[in-house]
Amino acid sequence: MTRKVYLFLITILLISESLVGKPDDSNLIAKQNAITKIPINDGDTLSIQELMTQKGLKGLSVAVFEDYKIIWVETWGVKYDTVLLDLNTAFSTASISKPITATLCAILEEKGLIDLTIPVNNYLKRWKIPDNQYTLETEVTLEHLLSHTAGTTQHGFTDFYEGDKIPSIVESVQGKLPRYNEEISFIFKPGSNWKYSGGGYTVAMMALEDHLGKSLAELAQEYIFTPLNMQNTTMKQPNENGFLDNVAKAHDEQGRIIKTGVPITPQVSASGMWSTPTDMSIFLIEIQKALNGQKTEVISEKVAKRITNIVTLKVMRGWSLGWERRYGYGNLDWFSHGGANTGIGGHIYATMKEGKGIVILGNGPNSVRIPIIDKFRDNIIRTHQWGKQLEWKNVQELPDLLSKRVKGRYQDINFGEVFEIKELDGKLYVPKFWNGVRNNLIYIGDDAFITNEIPGKFKFIHANEGVKIQYSRGSQAPPEVMYKEVVGKLPYEIALENNYSEALSAYQSLKSNNPQSYMVQESTINSFGYQQLGQKKYDIAILIFKINTELYPSSANTFDSLGEAYMVKGDTLNAIKYYNKSLELNPNNNNAKEMIDKMNN
Repeated sequence: MTRKVYLFLITILLISESLVGKPDDSNLIAKQNAITKIPINDGDTLSIQELMTQKGLKGLSVAVFEDYKIIWVETWGVKYDTVLLDLNTAFSTASISKPITATLCAILEEKGLIDLTIPVNNYLKRWKIPDNQYTLETEVTLEHLLSHTAGTTQHGFTDFYEGDKIPSIVESVQGKLPRYNEEISFIFKPGSNWKYSGGGYTVAMMALEDHLGKSLAELAQEYIFTPLNMQNTTMKQPNENGFLDNVAKAHDEQGRIIKTGVPITPQVSASGMWSTPTDMSIFLIEIQKALNGQKTEVISEKVAKRITNIVTLKVMRGWSLGWERRYGYGNLDWFSHGGANTGIGGHIYATMKEGKGIVILGNGPNSVRIPIIDKFRDNIIRTHQWGKQLEWKNVQELPDLLSKRVKGRYQDINFGEVFEIKELDGKLYVPKFWNGVRNNLIYIGDDAFITNEIPGKFKFIHANEGVKIQYSRGSQAPPEVMYKEVVGKLPYEIALENNYSEALSAYQSLKSNNPQSYMVQESTINSFGYQQLGQKKYDIAILIFKINTELYPSSANTFDSLGEAYMVKGDTLNAIKYYNKSLELNPNNNNAKEMIDKMNN
């Protein structure tokens, strides 16, 4: 089930041709052999195929590039049944569609066809952003929508399949579909905060189509895919003419094909693109070349900088137009994005300099696919020795009093993530920060620190309400107070103790005092519940889903998830009860109907 093709020092034009042959560079071959041996516990290793078999992942496809050239591509496993993947097999890339949409918008802006900074209602015809308290002073723009700073709801959408009633994008923003039974709304003033929103991208898609009179799929094909010779990439959907023939199918936790296996995503800008690692690498390399002043054919330096310049630090890793601006992974500066439709997806990574990058796509559920992709990514970076030694200036001795004052637990004000600052041998460190590795805190005076893995400065502010941390990243975005000291247990920690009444009270209090907190968003709590369900902690999962129904009693999705948890546990009566409640709230919830019929039969 393994097919290997090594690529070395080839041009982008050759990438679209037949990929055959191995390089003579024995050092490169040795690196690829090392990459496919993934470290696990106690110093042992597993091959990619062994790890996939162990975890139950059906298929995986990868491309690695360096110095602006693809140097290695490979596939493992099957598209479906016993049909092997090949290098031209496309995967549903899910949310990776977002940065491609943002790039398209920047290209259209450069050509004078749209303006990302004017009210998006100027372009909308089929539907308008309704009047609300948050947009009275600041109207929503495409720039807001593409950077997730518009304040729009609707995190992500349900996949559909052949035979389902496929909603239009107008119905999508109106909430006439599973998971959402309310029209897209706003939770903060545009530009004042950050919240990931597939709904916002759907509005952007509608604006483009209404204004230019072409579908998003046609626009992407015309301005990106065809000019870059991305032959196995499309934003057309499986129910449309011209869809790809060679695609991987989505699989569930048991390795079974989900329905037809080929999800239909009407919210194309949010999650509807299909592509291959090779095609995505071509796209990323084009951006990298433009960023570094090299000759490009499609994406100009102006566009490349427009889409990767950091817009907000409200989210720790920084966000631009469509791209996460991650730092880490070998101390390098990355633009990246992940994607996860049900049972299929992946991740793309590209450095801001030096033309390095990785694209990994797979057909299996998040719980199976993501851990393998993360291990594979880390092994690629480690084996290729991508990284740099950081040089620190203005390092000072850490005062004992300051050390005592800043040690402790801190929580992201917007998103709820928690980390702890500890001390060892007179030095402060964070065992595991958002980039997943240990970060040593290096004191530079004036209550400020820098770290070994993350750019920018962390300044501690001491106030009556406790210690807060302000983060700044050069002149790329205004400094933000991002963390506050944690006192006592957090709501999710109480939930993990299986204490329903106390956990519910904690969540209700947080929602009342900080309704914008990521921790109390319906989608966050729902994901937390599914995390416990995946670990077979059925009672805790049910507790969490129950809390979500209390916090969001008008949401059909919360009751649907609670019904699913009871069904997985084997409590059919309660499962049917809550699926029926979901149907009362949203009669179009076909999933609830199917599950009830399944249990009744």
